Amino acid sequence: MPTLDEKINEHFPGRVVRKDLTAKVKGNAVVPTYVLEYLLGQYCATDDEASIEKGVENVRKIINRHYVHREEAELVKSTIRDKGNYRIIDRITVALNDRRDVHEASFTNLGLRKVVISDDWVRKFPKLLTGGVWCLIDMAYFPSDERDATPWLIEKVKPIQLSNFDFEQYKQQRARFTTEEWAGFLMQSIGFNPEHFGQRNKLLQLTRLIPFCERNYNLIELGPKGTGKSHIFSEFSPHGMLISGGEVTAAKLFVNNSTGQIGLVGYWDSVAFDEFAGPDKRIPKGLVDIMKNYMANQSFSRGRESMGAEASMSFIGNTKRSVAYMLKHSDLFEQLPPAYYDTAFLDRLHSYLPGWEVEIIRGEMFTQGFGFVVDYLAEVLRYMRTLDYSDAYNAYFKLDDTITTRDKVAIQKTFSGLMKVLYPHQSCTKEEVKELLEFAIESRRRVKLQLMKMDETFREREVRFAYKDLETGKRVEVFTLEELQYNLVRQMSEEEEETTTAEDQAAPGKAPSAPEPEEQHIVIKENQKGISYQRLFAPYLKGATEIHLIDPYLRKFHQVKNLMEFCEMLYRIKPVGDEIRLKVFTNAESGEKQEADSLLIQVQTHLQGTGIDMDYEIEPQGTQHARSIETDTGWKILLDRGLDIFQRYDYKDAFNLANALQEERMCKGFEVTYVRV
Repeated sequence: MPTLDEKINEHFPGRVVRKDLTAKVKGNAVVPTYVLEYLLGQYCATDDEASIEKGVENVRKIINRHYVHREEAELVKSTIRDKGNYRIIDRITVALNDRRDVHEASFTNLGLRKVVISDDWVRKFPKLLTGGVWCLIDMAYFPSDERDATPWLIEKVKPIQLSNFDFEQYKQQRARFTTEEWAGFLMQSIGFNPEHFGQRNKLLQLTRLIPFCERNYNLIELGPKGTGKSHIFSEFSPHGMLISGGEVTAAKLFVNNSTGQIGLVGYWDSVAFDEFAGPDKRIPKGLVDIMKNYMANQSFSRGRESMGAEASMSFIGNTKRSVAYMLKHSDLFEQLPPAYYDTAFLDRLHSYLPGWEVEIIRGEMFTQGFGFVVDYLAEVLRYMRTLDYSDAYNAYFKLDDTITTRDKVAIQKTFSGLMKVLYPHQSCTKEEVKELLEFAIESRRRVKLQLMKMDETFREREVRFAYKDLETGKRVEVFTLEELQYNLVRQMSEEEEETTTAEDQAAPGKAPSAPEPEEQHIVIKENQKGISYQRLFAPYLKGATEIHLIDPYLRKFHQVKNLMEFCEMLYRIKPVGDEIRLKVFTNAESGEKQEADSLLIQVQTHLQGTGIDMDYEIEPQGTQHARSIETDTGWKILLDRGLDIFQRYDYKDAFNLANALQEERMCKGFEVTYVRV
């Protein structure tokens, strides 16, 4: 079977680039990723190493020769003067000088202002009038004796963006990838190694693409610092605008009533507000009122005239408190400025992306594989804004009748966006549709639950965020992950407190009887926290003197580290002076047996003298055993993932709480069944 990179290059030749090349050519140049990848796509869209090296060198020369560094602006001006004309790469913004009746350009890095630009270029590229566009610009120098004349002339402008693409071909090629391969392809396209992300984490990252492919989509993401919230909106597409600081005027965003010039929402597909959170920020109330109308009706007023636009809005910011604290004492919107802490405004949000689930970006998360040239994927997403996939679930599922129209629209827009991103060819299984629908419902439920906490009027009408399976007739209610996690942790904590109280009140020398464990089946969701071996297994292992652990995958370092932590849990629950015999059964291929042996012997050695007597057997790979834990007290615990229930975390960071506390690690999705035998 070809590797993913080989398959990518086979089906999208000339449309992909190796993602680590961007960092190689960028150097200290403060230039967006899509600008660099536009150039890399011209010279390095291949998997041939020799061609790549030659292409990288060409791009470096272009950046060094034509990209304008601010500190070298005067040198570039002098070069233009000496040569008479010269090509540069810079970001230009155009404004109309109504006194002179001309359009004038300003250069971000070159520092030139009020350079006359032909009306023809402005008509051809109207985005030049809003916020600035990175371009290849042919500059000329012609000194003049005329008063107020400038010697700088703009001869040619070429915005750095793809000119055309074939969407039908894109869909046909998508069909050649499995869902897992395609999700990995997209993750590599935005710069990440898919091996470091579970399915839910991939969905969280790819949800950030929805504003680029879904018209008038309103997204909010609040979470801790360092999770890459603004990366997609600032680096990914020439059709998106990131507003730093989260503060903007109504004239700039919607329309300048004095000039009649339309604002950012009229020119950009996506307008994102960075650093949106902050209770101390002062926001004009009038701006919020205009935004509420626009987010609900896709229109805004210019005097008596109503105008429409299609720009999606994204609001990204940082939270300071833990999720559990916010759920208990306030709400998940507590960090917003007072003007935006408005239920009418928040009700317009289609999705709340839980930023606290997104891991802080680490170096090993970046990919060295191939992904779409950013500009190509940006054009694909832009084209799909004209499509509507919101009813693609109707063949299998029906939303609950209690869901309000606004909630339903929000769910459908999120679902439609994810369908466009993952299944643009609209070929997917019932289970794949179910996954996206549940994620979309959860994203809107998160918004609605906070509104119900903030304003009792939202509680007057019962809303069940559920759907009906048309095949089975079963009704399924969808909960947010933090609801499940918080309730589970709280329940476990209460049980532990009850046990402690009973022990404290017991007569001296007489231990209380702990609650009997019961047969049950539990499901842990991906990204859920608050889970540990102690909480999952301890009640069922207490009192056992012999335990058999069957896990075919105990051969790599992180897998055997899990085993050691399992032994640590046994040590904590074992009465002083007693011993537990632990027999471990695992599998390994011939080439892996030596490494597995070495690691398991180390565990065995370090357990000597602790009262945990561990022995192990390594059977050949392919010897099938269901993962389980069985005790001599009559309990059997069936584990669909074995001990490997935690996602990757930075175990090299000595100050990372996840190293010491399993409860602070994000889980993979798994199920556990407890039965008596």
